[in-house]
Amino acid sequence: MPMFESKPADSFGFKEVLYEKKDWVARVTINRPKRYNAYSTPALAELITAFTDAANDDRVAVIVYTGAGDAAFCTGGDVVEYEKEYCTRPRDYWKYMGLFGGYIESMMRSGKPTIARLNGMAVGGGNESQLACDLSVIAEHAFIAQVGTNVGSVACGGSTQWLPLVCGDRRAREILMLNERISPYKALDWGLVNAVAPSVVVDGKFIEHATPEQIKKAKKGEDGYSISLEMLDKKVDEMVQKLISKFPECTRYTKANVNFFKDFSWFMTAGHTRDWLSTHYACWEPSEGMAAFVEKRPPDYMKLRTLAAEGKSSEFMWGPYKKTCPKCGAKGLPSEFEYCGACGGKLK
Repeated sequence: MPMFESKPADSFGFKEVLYEKKDWVARVTINRPKRYNAYSTPALAELITAFTDAANDDRVAVIVYTGAGDAAFCTGGDVVEYEKEYCTRPRDYWKYMGLFGGYIESMMRSGKPTIARLNGMAVGGGNESQLACDLSVIAEHAFIAQVGTNVGSVACGGSTQWLPLVCGDRRAREILMLNERISPYKALDWGLVNAVAPSVVVDGKFIEHATPEQIKKAKKGEDGYSISLEMLDKKVDEMVQKLISKFPECTRYTKANVNFFKDFSWFMTAGHTRDWLSTHYACWEPSEGMAAFVEKRPPDYMKLRTLAAEGKSSEFMWGPYKKTCPKCGAKGLPSEFEYCGACGGKLK
């Protein structure tokens, strides 16, 4: 049996990813719609397996990557999982980032043209995921955004590296620092996507350049408005057919060469990005940002700014670990503690 013989797509037993191979196309779908297709740690492992299999299968010419439903393509990492698992064990976030890096690289190094089918919002790591693909088509009701500085993280899983290459330095800073939504046609104008597909329908007819109000009604299914991904699929399929009708080895090497600056910026930064993020997870910013997200409240940005301005600790929730208990000798107690956490004794 050949080492890289084609395997049936349903033989992998994925739980959080849908995988299909048919007519020279591999279709990879994050299937977590209740979490807006945020990838969990197990989902990343499944995605790597799917992209690696598609890369090695000679019956696959093109890979289409998308999310389940019509609300989200992908919203990046699962913040609920982050808050529960990685804010309590920052060292494990280093391990997680190794898996995430493998996921990004499985798309970059697939040797096959990869199309991001943006069936809904591409936020945070979702935007980084679509940037890792070669081509991108966005539905008109969707949008692109980065949220790192809102939630206590940094979008250095591809966006800080690639947005300056894709849309220019000033626009990259706007996306990364302001965290505002980028509409489909603005994304097209800025070079973030290759095409926009109408997706808002009223009384059975598609509307091009739908207004924000029309998009809002379509998402809610009000007044005869609805969302349809028919035109998105049509545009993606047109692109797929054009890519199939090309020589595979020439396409593979074209991708490898075009990836030069993308690879350069990624591999020059991915290592220290992984270390910095895992170290930063022991600080107050991600703890506050993730907790605020889970609790559905605004993060208290000004509290941390004020603490730093007053010369207090904005890194440690109860101050640096400097006090020693005069009663029991416990060391490394937070500087803002008035009583010992070990014996209850009064601290000086």
